[in-house]
Amino acid sequence: MDGLDLLKKNWKKQEENLPHLSYDEIYKMIWKKSSSIVKWIFIISIIEFLLGTVLSIVLADKEYWQQMETLHLKEFMIFAEAISYPITLYFIYCFYKNYRKISSTDSASKLMKDILRTRKTVKYYIAYVLISIAIITMVSVYILIHFHVLEIDVDETSKYVFDTVDWIKMIAILTIALILLLGSIWLFYRLLYGILLRRLNRNYKELKNLDV
Repeated sequence: MDGLDLLKKNWKKQEENLPHLSYDEIYKMIWKKSSSIVKWIFIISIIEFLLGTVLSIVLADKEYWQQMETLHLKEFMIFAEAISYPITLYFIYCFYKNYRKISSTDSASKLMKDILRTRKTVKYYIAYVLISIAIITMVSVYILIHFHVLEIDVDETSKYVFDTVDWIKMIAILTIALILLLGSIWLFYRLLYGILLRRLNRNYKELKNLDV
């Protein structure tokens, strides 16, 4: 049992040998904890964005883009980055806005709504990351297959090099690889944001109990 649970128990039982805490005092403790958690969500999202940007700059050198051009992926990767950066910045802005709202909250009911909003924003962000990675991976594989698995005849008609069994094997391998990739990313985000979301959910339940 943590300190907040003990203080809440003391407040409800109103035992003579323990300090009596008012509703407002317990609410303020929950509010401060919630504000701190949302601030950390905002900070982590910024760090994640900066690390991704730095890695992209370091790894995407001249040789990398030459390789992407050889694989006919350069235009698509530039387009994908041009779309992903504004969306990621939008989510960071939402995290900041959630933090500002919780920091200025003055009632338990509003704090509960702000906590739910923050949890939804984080879940939407994780869903966006997973979906965008899945789309980028599938489109990249399609482009690679289109330009490198297809064989162009003299009459410029497309002819598949693979037979049916080869196609089934390749699709199965790619599907398993994509599932493993998305599963690993989901576990990473569950560890990164999951602890904070669980704490927020616990604060929400505490507020709900206070209003009973």
